[in-house]
Order: sequence, then C-alpha cells, then structure tokens
Amino acid sequence: MARRVFFSFHYKYVWKVNQIRNMANIIGNSAAGFQDASLWEAAKKKGDRTIKTMIDNGLKNTSVTVVCVTYGTSNRKYINYEIDQSLAKGNGLVAIQINHLKDQNGKTGSLGAIPSQIEANGFKAYKYTNKEDLAYCIEEAAILAGR
Repeated sequence: MARRVFFSFHYKYVWKVNQIRNMANIIGNSAAGFQDASLWEAAKKKGDRTIKTMIDNGLKNTSVTVVCVTYGTSNRKYINYEIDQSLAKGNGLVAIQINHLKDQNGKTGSLGAIPSQIEANGFKAYKYTNKEDLAYCIEEAAILAGR
C-alpha cells in the first residue's frame, strides 16, 4: 500500500532529505511544497500565516508525517507547527535522524534532539539506515495512529 507522507524538516537540510524522500512505495510531499528555495523565500516574505497555510495544504490527504531530525530540529517553529497539525489530523508520526547523511558538500552534521511530541504521543524515533527500513517505520507509525 502506498502511503502519502508529509516530510517535516529544516529547509537547510533539503539535500539530505531528498536522498530519502522519493521512495517507490511512498508518495512524498516536500515540507508544505517547498521543493525549491524560491518557494520558501517567497513564503517567508509573505509571513507566518502564508507559511502555515502552505503547511496545512501540504498535510492534506497524508497519513504519516516523517520528521527528519538534525541538530536544532526540535527548536524550529514551523517543524513544531507541522508536528502539532499532524497530531491534530490524526497522522502517524515517526522521527528519523539524518544527521549522519552527507550534504551537497560531503559533510555530515551533529545529532539533534527528537521533538518531544513524538514519543510523548506514543510514536518512535529511528536513525535512518535505508529506504526499506524507513518504509517499515512509516507503516508502523500509520498503524500506531490507526490509519
């Protein structure tokens, strides 16, 4: 079964997220449709309400939200909004640590804290290893959410 998944991440790490986002059995959405920097920059200039509306629209028809965790993820305003909105709509949640993946410059990053809403709501966190394991984690999150 193909799952529609919302990927929540700090746009600074889009290169890392793109390494895992396009899986055959996952119909992925970029974070609120921010598939390139120009969309993100345009939305930021329009303000908070515009960004939140884009996030809300990006979450439509999804059943699981994958929170891609890097250093500072748990302190990001819009990531926390995406998690809260995901919970409100009944999405499954899974946190995936991606700090060890290389960016476009061949660099890895520091480990980030798992956002507190994940485990507090009975969902799990994992280190990204491969696409097959991620597919399992996504399915598990859907089942935990009753989806």
